[in-house]
Amino acid sequence: MDFNIGSWRAHISLLTGTGAWVELNGTAVVRKVWSGRAQLEEVEADGPIGHFEALVLFLYDPQSHQWSKSFSNSNDGQLNQPMIGEFSNGRGEFYDQETYHGRAALMRAVWSDITVNSQHFQESFSIDGGKTWEPYFIATFTRAA
Repeated sequence: MDFNIGSWRAHISLLTGTGAWVELNGTAVVRKVWSGRAQLEEVEADGPIGHFEALVLFLYDPQSHQWSKSFSNSNDGQLNQPMIGEFSNGRGEFYDQETYHGRAALMRAVWSDITVNSQHFQESFSIDGGKTWEPYFIATFTRAA
């Protein structure tokens, strides 16, 4: 996951509870922890819903060769249950099961279009066992100078 280390400009599209999309712009700073076996990502962005702050903790499991991704935002200060996944062939996919707007759902996070200077990230949910996926968080990151 070394591609992620550094400072990024972030453009975020977020699906609100009302079903409307909002656009946020800000930054993400990712640093290595534990000699690269963990990463801490700090995100700050602003838009019509106000100021957004989040922390994302990535932990590498050397037994399974997979990563976990745990998310927290400044609104509630809770660390969500981790999504588990791995990177292969320039793409990362992580999954978990949780409640989304009161319904049991599969959750998927996907990194794609990864280059030295950009990456695409999308989180989606599925309420039909993974047959279809509905995005609710889309971010495009470009490396900051």
